[in-house]
Amino acid sequence: MRSQDIRDRSVRKEPVPPEQLDALVDAARAGGGWAFERLWRELAPSVAGYLRGRGVPDADDVTSEVFLVAFQQLATFDGDGGRFRSWLFTVAHHKGVDAFRRASRTPDGEPYVADTDPRQVDSAEDSALSVIESADVRQLLASLTADQADVMLLRVLGGLTIAEIAELTGRTEGSVKQLQRRAVGRLRAQLEESRPQPVPLRAAPSIAPSR
Repeated sequence: MRSQDIRDRSVRKEPVPPEQLDALVDAARAGGGWAFERLWRELAPSVAGYLRGRGVPDADDVTSEVFLVAFQQLATFDGDGGRFRSWLFTVAHHKGVDAFRRASRTPDGEPYVADTDPRQVDSAEDSALSVIESADVRQLLASLTADQADVMLLRVLGGLTIAEIAELTGRTEGSVKQLQRRAVGRLRAQLEESRPQPVPLRAAPSIAPSR
């Protein structure tokens, strides 16, 4: 599927019910191409949003790489829909690391100038990370450390548990909980700062009765 297709579906929608996700994974594992296509449509926007949130170069292309791995290994995958989702984001995490390594070995290309460059970039609002709809997500993530942002993205977009994030990132569960707690506190403070402050009301001037 093309990158534009991922962006077109990055609008927020209700998540797939667990029982429906289970059925799709079972059908795809049994060879149902339609089911894997549906898994792509349902989960690719969140995977792409996670990768963009981490600042992964060419996030849409990396998303395609993630689903290619999923397609190639699905026959040997053992688990339900929830486990499939967690496994998918584990693959995305590793593919993101690979993308950063590739980018570090690639000479810089032409700089991007928004007014003159025909290439398009996604705004923060277009990202699948839409849990805070009224906020500038990119700015909020920039206020976190890289580790805090990674934990929040895996929790919100990937739906991974604390234990799964700990296993994926090589941290203890206590460390992941601490990162999440600090990130949530920082995000809450950022949102409070961004809210317009109420203007104090002044008492109406008294008017002397006319004679």
